[in-house]
Amino acid sequence: MNLIFLGPPGAGKGTMAFRAKEHYNIPHISTGDLFRAAIKNQTELGKKVKSIIDAGDLVPDELTTAIVEERLKQGDADKGFILDGFPRTIPQAEALKKITNIETVINFTVTEEEVVRRLSGRRVCKGCGESFHVEFIPPAKEGVCDKCGGELYTRDDDKIEAIKNRLSVYASSTEPLINFYKVEGNLKDIDASQHPDKVFEDLKATL
Repeated sequence: MNLIFLGPPGAGKGTMAFRAKEHYNIPHISTGDLFRAAIKNQTELGKKVKSIIDAGDLVPDELTTAIVEERLKQGDADKGFILDGFPRTIPQAEALKKITNIETVINFTVTEEEVVRRLSGRRVCKGCGESFHVEFIPPAKEGVCDKCGGELYTRDDDKIEAIKNRLSVYASSTEPLINFYKVEGNLKDIDASQHPDKVFEDLKATL
């Protein structure tokens, strides 16, 4: 079961990846986690990634692909895997085809309004870092952390303008990928605006 999960920020892709990983007993592979692990373990690839990130540059396709390929060779990925955050570009998708066969690409769809509602309502404690949501997980007292009494604030990237910017960047970079996998014939859309339990039921039915 070789899967790719696509979806905009706020679509709940991480939650679904966690549930699918537990349910199907396959690893959830995120490029961000891979980069951090490679840097921490000081592998040859990790050292290259660190120098690029430290310089403020984007990790090039070839290096990202090499790190993913290295990860897919580990034994826990023999039965399948969930790729999250890779591929991000057509060249990465083309390179991935040479490494492994992708059975299904799940595209979690959600409206811009719903994403703004989900992300802009998030509040984080300045003291302990605990997360709340004005609508879904409200604190007992507005603006105050239930855990430590610290002040709750809205992160810069959760402000509406920033969210809209993230969505437009996502749309422009991912649209070609969605079309690529449509042509490949393995893209499945799932409505991610529903309750997470329903989204997961739809995911299981699709797989």
